[in-house]
Amino acid sequence: MLKNLFATTQISPASADLPGGGAHGEATLKRALTARHLVLLGIGAIIGAGIFVITGQAAAEHAGPAIVLSFVFAGIACALAALCYAEFAAMLPVSGSAYSYSYATLGEYVAWFVGWSLVLEYLFTVATVAAGWSGYFNKLLALISGWIGHDVSLPQTLAAAPFTVVDGHIQATGMFINLPAVAIIAAITGLCYVGITQSAFVNSIIVAIKVTVILLFIAFATKYINPDNWHPFIPASEGASKYGWAGVGRAAAIVFFSYIGFDAVSTAAGEAKNPQRDMPIGIIGSLILCTILYIIVAGILTGIADFRLLGTPEPVSTALDNYPSLHWLQIIVVIGAVTGLSSVMLVMLMGQPRIFYSMARDGLIPAVFGRIHQKFRTPHVGTVVVGVLAAALGGLFNIGVLGEMVAMGTLLAFATVCIGVLVLRYTRPELPRAFRVPVPWIVCPLGALACMALFLQSFLEHWRWMLAWIAIGQAIYFLYGYSHSKLRKPAA
Repeated sequence: MLKNLFATTQISPASADLPGGGAHGEATLKRALTARHLVLLGIGAIIGAGIFVITGQAAAEHAGPAIVLSFVFAGIACALAALCYAEFAAMLPVSGSAYSYSYATLGEYVAWFVGWSLVLEYLFTVATVAAGWSGYFNKLLALISGWIGHDVSLPQTLAAAPFTVVDGHIQATGMFINLPAVAIIAAITGLCYVGITQSAFVNSIIVAIKVTVILLFIAFATKYINPDNWHPFIPASEGASKYGWAGVGRAAAIVFFSYIGFDAVSTAAGEAKNPQRDMPIGIIGSLILCTILYIIVAGILTGIADFRLLGTPEPVSTALDNYPSLHWLQIIVVIGAVTGLSSVMLVMLMGQPRIFYSMARDGLIPAVFGRIHQKFRTPHVGTVVVGVLAAALGGLFNIGVLGEMVAMGTLLAFATVCIGVLVLRYTRPELPRAFRVPVPWIVCPLGALACMALFLQSFLEHWRWMLAWIAIGQAIYFLYGYSHSKLRKPAA
């Protein structure tokens, strides 16, 4: 049994889904994405809750102005992992991301573990980001109400989750449903259902809008920076992980959520026109651009407002409250947040069904998740299932704890990819590699160690939730996946 658990799939460039149909005439994913599409997909997934929500909260609770350093540390860990993702994505242009890479290098059991961790990243990110989108959307309705003189905002009972998590326990809030969160997930699910080209086009428009908003914030808010707000740069520790260097490290684990998304580019490898060239460009290019924007925005945000005031659901808008002359910019920021968070959900709702698609084709989950729509050539069943589950979570729960749960699942996947690249360098050195990680014996171990160090920051606080999630995944694998795996079934 142990040998079966760690059996690997055969690695070959032919393992990529080719355009025009499958081996038996079934529809396959459509290759329609260029390097520009992939960079924009990465930016669409990365820029969102990080800039518009998490930056201010992590600064207020943990790092102060040194949140800039937290972004640098998290960015370094992501950069190391991104190099490893780029090598795998160019070598294995398939849709399963870290799941497929792990299956090819470390075996089926590890692949399942990674795939299950990725569910945390994609599915629950959609739900948590939808809750943030709902807050900004209702603020936008409130602004519109002021312009027209008539209240068009939703009542709180229809715009907030009926359940929340307090000290590890689910509690009722007295609300009915978070209707905007359900509505936006339903709309984006429909878009993902009809095609990758349409989804990528809409994402390109959204990315242009939110990057423009961020550049406007940088351009007009910079002159209001008060250097006194940056002193002390690292606030004196108040115990635990509140300020001091411990707070900077804790904030790094939290803002890591901000970087989640660049790996979503790799889930579109099966739909890239020239994946060997374009996947490294998409992954590394989007990460570099977003890291620069994050660091600049974090510096400006803590420069124009006392960091202790930024622990709100909309910290960028909060920081601008003190400047009446920037009221017009505040309105634009709210609009940018609404569109920006939409693109995060779009990319994540594109990514999760494609991971399920790969797992289903390997037999580890029911085959229905591997079906491709004959007309749209999208994994339509998986898209609908993911959309329904995400809408339920986003509409019913205010799951703040899952922000760090998402990061933990992603960090495990990143660390596994770093290890997998090094393993494959020794076990299959002859494989063609369009992109190669430089000095892999240094980059790969450092990437894995950096990711695990950030993982432990969150795991120490949320270990019960993480262990419960892992246990559910183990049960599904051993009750279904192991016995249905196509790797152990003779070819027909």
